Amino acid sequence: MTHPFMAAMAERLAEACVSTFRFQFPYMEVGSKRPDRPAVAHAAIRAAVGKATKLAPALPLFAGGKSFGGRMTSQAQSVEPLPNVRGLVLLGFPLHPPEKPSVERAAHLSDIRIPLLFIQGTRDALAQPALLQEVLKSLGKRATYRPVRDADHSFGVLVRSGRSDQQVFSEVAETAATWIGKRKAVPRSSGSRTPIRPVGNARKDV
Repeated sequence: MTHPFMAAMAERLAEACVSTFRFQFPYMEVGSKRPDRPAVAHAAIRAAVGKATKLAPALPLFAGGKSFGGRMTSQAQSVEPLPNVRGLVLLGFPLHPPEKPSVERAAHLSDIRIPLLFIQGTRDALAQPALLQEVLKSLGKRATYRPVRDADHSFGVLVRSGRSDQQVFSEVAETAATWIGKRKAVPRSSGSRTPIRPVGNARKDV
């Protein structure tokens, strides 16, 4: 959760008046390179959502994460809705392994009934644009797609793009904050503050 990208997102979201609650997956906590089994990852996500709710019960709640964290969050939501969560923010959703294009990893998304935001780099090797568009079309109005020009899976950009990684990070955070802001005004919210969004880890999904 202290990965530079995750830290940058938390800082920039705070600037946009969006609080974040970061957490570690168990395998990251012990320093293992082998990802947790889905059931373990899902349990960690549910624990984080529960903790965020206790810390700020009046705030509208959104969940999500980067790559593996986002995929595990969407899987958890598809198995059983995460309590009080109003939408999912998926940064660099890992649709398929590098050079192995497919849509199998997206099968569970059809079982999700809350809004979904996909922020994806146009050079992301883990999400072929045409396949991602195919998935999003099948999800209908529930899914919102925001491409990030010239960005790769880590939201890094080439020098010749004319932009820095930091500028791209700001774009990603602003996009997420704007989307969240449009969806937070529902009956459960009674406060004037902004949402807490649990965020997964920054591991690249392979």
